[in-house]
Amino acid sequence: MYAIVEINGQQFKAEAGKKLFVQHIQGAEAQQTVEFERVLLIDNEGTFTVGAPTVEGAKVVCEVVSPLVKGDKVLVFHKKRRKGFRKLNGHRQQFTELAIKEVIA
Repeated sequence: MYAIVEINGQQFKAEAGKKLFVQHIQGAEAQQTVEFERVLLIDNEGTFTVGAPTVEGAKVVCEVVSPLVKGDKVLVFHKKRRKGFRKLNGHRQQFTELAIKEVIA
């Protein structure tokens, strides 16, 4: 059984026992239980339930493993040829690591 759930404006496939890295959730603490109720689709052993826009009474229960995880560093390099212009920027995205406990349909 899995569900497609919307978390912070992005869609994720949620299965019990799996881990997700989602955009940083403000105010989350380690070992805190979080519930997401914007479930868009549920697959229960081949039987699909599609919401319009969400499935009524469905939710995904997660536990916060780590409230702040930094992603890989992305380097952004700008150069204009023959002008001597070079600029280098770095960025590390912040994520929250979630462990999915159960999908309630």
